[in-house]
Amino acid sequence: MKYLLDTHVWLWWVLDPQLLSERARAVITNPQIPVFLSSASTWEATIKCGTGRLRLPGGPQQFIRESYQEDGFLPLPILFEHTSSVFDLPALHRDPFDRLLISQALCENALLITSDPLVKQYPVRTIDPQT
Repeated sequence: MKYLLDTHVWLWWVLDPQLLSERARAVITNPQIPVFLSSASTWEATIKCGTGRLRLPGGPQQFIRESYQEDGFLPLPILFEHTSSVFDLPALHRDPFDRLLISQALCENALLITSDPLVKQYPVRTIDPQT
């Protein structure tokens, strides 16, 4: 079993872990379970920082580098298979980053940790980080 963090879950984990349930924190910290952070999430966070919608301690470059190093998340690059598979997804969600994360979770056979109700409408396995 492997897990993929939605962008908001990653940010909660680093900035305000109390927003996550005990169960979600246990999954994320279990050394036996690979937890991936997508390049899509770091890209999304960087864009939000650039537009002023998100502030990250030390700026996005330092924040992302430290998050990988300190938390042991595995990087998930964006592959052609991930981007082309977005085409097959129904148009339930308009956010391109969420659509890409859904595609990555499906392609990589990973459970997506998310609280986004629109994401949960897709045929992707999810875990709610707040239950």
